[in-house]
Amino acid sequence: MKNKNGIKKAACFLMLCFIFVAVSLGAYAQKTVTGKVTDSSGGSLPAVSVVVKGTTNGAVTDNDGNYTIPNVPESATLLFSFMGMKNQEIAVSGKTAINVVLEEETIGIEEVVAIGYGTVKKSDLTGAISSIKQDSYKEQPVTRVDQILQGRSAGVSVINTSGAPGGASQVRIRGANSINGNNDPLYVIDGFVGADFRDVNPIDIETIQVLKDASSTAIYGSRGANGVVLITTKSGASGKQKFSVTARYVTATPLNTWDLMDAGSFAETANQRAAIMGNSPYFTPDQISKFKAEGGTDWQDELLRTAGGEEFQLDYSGGNDKVTYFISGNYLDQDGIVINSDYKRISLRSNISAKITDKLKTNLKMNFARRENNNTDGNLNNSGPLAGTMAWVPTTPAYDAAGKLTVRDPIGSIKGNPIELALNDNINENNVFNANGNFTYDIIKGLVLDIGFGFSYGNNQYKGYNANSISNSPGATRQSTERLFFQNTNSLTYDKIFADDHHLTVTGVLENQSFQTDMFTVTASNLQFPELKFDNISLASALSANASKQKQTILSYIARANYSFREKYLLTASVRTDGSSKFRGDNRYSTFPSVGAGWRLSEEGFMQDLGFFDNLKLRASWGETGSQAIPVYGTVTTFRTAPDAAATSFQNGTQTAGIIIGNPGNENLTWETTAQTNIGLDFAIFNSRLSGEIDYYNKNTTDLLLSVPLPQYSGGGSIFINLGEVNNSGFEFALTGLIINEKNFKWNSTLNAAFSQNEVVNIGEPDPDPVSGKPKRIFQDGDAGAGMTNLPEMVIMAGRSLSNYWGLKYLGVWQANEAADAAKFGLVPGDSRYEDLNKDGVIGGDDYQIVGTGIPTGIFGWNNTLDYKNFTLNFFFQSMTGFDKWNFAYAQAMSGGADAREITHVDILNRWSPTNTGSNIPAFSKTNKTEIQSSRFVEKGDYIRLKNLSLTYNLPKDLIKGVNGSVSVIGTNLWTVTNYSGIDPETVSNLGPSDARGADAGSYPNAKTWTFGINLIF
Repeated sequence: MKNKNGIKKAACFLMLCFIFVAVSLGAYAQKTVTGKVTDSSGGSLPAVSVVVKGTTNGAVTDNDGNYTIPNVPESATLLFSFMGMKNQEIAVSGKTAINVVLEEETIGIEEVVAIGYGTVKKSDLTGAISSIKQDSYKEQPVTRVDQILQGRSAGVSVINTSGAPGGASQVRIRGANSINGNNDPLYVIDGFVGADFRDVNPIDIETIQVLKDASSTAIYGSRGANGVVLITTKSGASGKQKFSVTARYVTATPLNTWDLMDAGSFAETANQRAAIMGNSPYFTPDQISKFKAEGGTDWQDELLRTAGGEEFQLDYSGGNDKVTYFISGNYLDQDGIVINSDYKRISLRSNISAKITDKLKTNLKMNFARRENNNTDGNLNNSGPLAGTMAWVPTTPAYDAAGKLTVRDPIGSIKGNPIELALNDNINENNVFNANGNFTYDIIKGLVLDIGFGFSYGNNQYKGYNANSISNSPGATRQSTERLFFQNTNSLTYDKIFADDHHLTVTGVLENQSFQTDMFTVTASNLQFPELKFDNISLASALSANASKQKQTILSYIARANYSFREKYLLTASVRTDGSSKFRGDNRYSTFPSVGAGWRLSEEGFMQDLGFFDNLKLRASWGETGSQAIPVYGTVTTFRTAPDAAATSFQNGTQTAGIIIGNPGNENLTWETTAQTNIGLDFAIFNSRLSGEIDYYNKNTTDLLLSVPLPQYSGGGSIFINLGEVNNSGFEFALTGLIINEKNFKWNSTLNAAFSQNEVVNIGEPDPDPVSGKPKRIFQDGDAGAGMTNLPEMVIMAGRSLSNYWGLKYLGVWQANEAADAAKFGLVPGDSRYEDLNKDGVIGGDDYQIVGTGIPTGIFGWNNTLDYKNFTLNFFFQSMTGFDKWNFAYAQAMSGGADAREITHVDILNRWSPTNTGSNIPAFSKTNKTEIQSSRFVEKGDYIRLKNLSLTYNLPKDLIKGVNGSVSVIGTNLWTVTNYSGIDPETVSNLGPSDARGADAGSYPNAKTWTFGINLIF
C-alpha cells in the first residue's frame, strides 16, 4: 500500500508542477484578430491551430470554427494547420477579421512515413508498410502499444494471452518463423532499436509504422525477421503552445463465468457417481436438503470481482523557431478482476529539439517508466486460482469455523485453496530510464550527417511469496535483474533531384549496440516468519542462490538507395551486414540484401485519361532478414557444478562434487535466415475518398536454430544446430473510406483482413524417420496440468503449423447397439469412444494424432468513426478465425480425476443414459476412461468481438472560457460472438517457445470495461 500511496503522491506533485509551468508560460493579452475556419463544403472546423508565425502566440478554433488571437502585429503572418488539411499562411496586413477555407490533403499519397533510418513519401514506397495514426484509436482507452496494434493493421496478429491489466500478449507480424527463437517483432521507439513497447505511454505516441515485407525490414538485418514496429512520439511545434489534461476512470467486470453446479446439484451428482463407482455416498439426504436451501460456496464469486481503475495524463508542448518541446506525465492504476491482481504505471517523457545554427540541429528524448505488476505479469494458468475455482467443490466452505481459509478440499481438488493461491504475491517492479538524442548537420545542400546516441537502464525486482498451507512450508523468492543498453548510430544521407525527373536518396549507416544483463536470485523455503514474506528472506531454514551475467554486442554496416523517375518508376535497394558476438569465427557476420520496385500507373497518361484512379501503384519486393535465435552463450559449452548433478565416487560410500559438461557448444552455428517475396497494389478512387492496399507475401525461414537432445551415453544435455524450414504465406487487404462527408455529419471507416498459412516444411529429417519409420516430431508441453495428460500435448511436424494439439480422436459415446464392439476394448455402452488409429484393438500412444491447431488463419478489424456536430461515435470490431482452443479447464471440471477428483460442471447433468442416448457426454461407469488429451475437449476458437464502443461530446466554446475539451464514455469487450464454451476465446495459458499455444487451463480472461473520461486543452 505504501508504494501505491507513494506513486499517487508523485503523480499529484507532478500535476501541480505542470500546472505551475502552464500558468507561468501562459498566453499574454495583445491586439485582436478574429475569424472562422471552414472546410471546402462550408462546414466548421474545430481544433484548428491558428498561430502567429514564428511565435507561441495563437489559438485553437472552437466547435463552431471560430478563433480569437489578441494583439497581433500588423506585419505578422497567421499559420493555419489541421490534420488532414493543407497548411495555409495568410498575411495580416492590418486586417482584424480573417476567414479561411482549408483544403483537404490527398489521402495518404503525400503522407511521409518512417522506413527505418529515414523517411519517404508514401507515394514512393515500394515495400509493405502499415501506418497507424492517433486518430484511429484516440477515442479508445488503450494503455499499451499492443492494444493499438490489435485489429488495426493487416497481417498483424495480437492475442491478449492474459486478460489481466498489464498482462502478457503475443504480437506476430505475418506469422511465426522460429521454433526455438523469439517470434516477437522488433520495436524501434524514436530510433531506439530494440526498445520495450511497454515503456511507452500510448497517449504520447504520434504515429506507428508497421514494417512487414523484407524490403522494409531488411534494413534491420539480423533483427528484422519478425517484422518491425516503428514508434514516433509527439514533439512540440513552433508557435503552437498547448497544455492538456486527461483523466479517466475505469470499472471492469468479468466477461463471463463457468457454468458450474450449485452445492445441492453437486451433492446429488457426487453421490450418484460414488454409488456407481462402488463408493460410499459423500452426503446425507439432510445435508443435500440444506445445500439446496442455503447454497454452498461459489468459488468464482469468491475469486472474481468488479475492479476499478484510474488514469491521469498531463502534457505541455510548444516552441518557437529555435526550440520546440513536449513534456508529459502519466499515472495509471488498474485493479484486475481477480482478487489481489493489479497493475500500476507512472511515466515521464521529455522531447526537446533545438536549432543551434542554420546547419546544426539536435534533439534529446528522455523517458522514465515504472511498472508494478502484481499477479498480472504472465498467466495464472492451471496451477493458479482460476483453475482452482473449477476443481474445488461447492460443498466445501471457503473459510473454517475460526474464519481462516480452508486448507484442504475433502473430496475435490488436491491443490491449495483458490483464494489462498490468489492472495500469494507475484510482484514485478520494473524501472526503466531511456535517453536518446542526435545531432544533424547539413554539410552541403542535400547532404546530411546524423550522429545519434542511445542509453537505456532497466532494473527489475521480482518478489514472490507462496503461503502453501497444504504442506505448511511457506516460501519466498527475490530476484534482481539489471539491464544496460548502449547504441550509437551514425548515418550519412544524400538527397538530390536531377533534371527535375530523377530523385535519388542514398543512406549509409554505421551502428554499434551493446547489451548487458546482471541477475541474482534467492529462493527460500520454510520461512520462520511468514508474515514478513519476501522482506526478510534470510530467516528461513533453507536458502538457495543463483547469479548470472551476460553481455552481447552487434556491429552493423548499412547502405540503402531510393530512386524515382518522374515520381512513377520507383526502385529501392538496401544491404546490411551484421556482426554478432553470439556467433563465432566467420559465422559472426552475415549480410542481408533487399530490393523493391514500384510503378505508379496512375501517373501514366493512358491511366489519367480514364479519370478514375487518383492513385494506382503496383509494387514488388524481395529480401532477406535474420534471427539470432540462441542464448547469448549458445555456441559455448556449458558446465554443471551442482553436487547432485556432478557427483563422482572415488571411494565406496562417498561422493565428491565435481564439474561435468552440461550442454555442448556448437561453434559452427550461423543465423536463421528469412527470405520474403511481396507483391502489392495500392489504389485510391473517388477523389481519394476510398483507398486500399492488397498484398501477397511468401516468406521462408531456413537454417532454423534448434535445441536437439543428446543421448545419455554421450553425456546427455542438448546442443543447438541449424536445421529445418518454416514457411508463412498469405494475403492482406486494407480499405479506408470517407463514406459520408456532409457539413454536420462525417463517417470514416477502415477495414482490414489477413488470411495466412503457417507450415513447417521440414525439421531436418526425411518423412518418415529412417530409423523409427514414423514422421519426425518435436513434442512440447501444453501446460494441461499435473496428472491430467500422459504425453506432451503439443507437437511440431512437417506439413503442419507450429501449434498442433496431440491427442486421441474422440468419436463420442458407445451406444447400446454397439455393445459388442465396445466389449472388444473392455468397455460398455455409455463409455467414451476413441479412434483406434492403428487398428490393433488397444487405445494407446500409437493412436495419438493431431486434433487441432492454435494459430489463426484469418484476422480482421473494422474501425468506424462517425461525427455529428459536437458528438463523435466510434465502434471497433476485431475478429480471429480458423483456430482451435484446447479447453483443459473444462476438461478438468468434467473429468472427475487427476488433481480435481470430482466433476463440477453443470454439463454432467446431461450425461448419457439409456433414456438420453443423444448425449455426447459419457455416463458414470467403472470402465469408462476420460482422456483429457483428446479431441473431446478441442473446440473452435473463432470469435468476433465489439472491442470498443465510445461516445464523445466536444464541450461548447462558452462552457469554459479559453478551454477546449471533451467528455466521453467508452465500453470495451462489450459483446462477443463465439461458439467457444470457455470464458474467453482469446486468452491462453500456454506460451511455448515456438508459438505452441492455444490451451486454456484456467487463463486470466479479458474484462468487460466501462471508461469515463474528460480531456481539457488550454
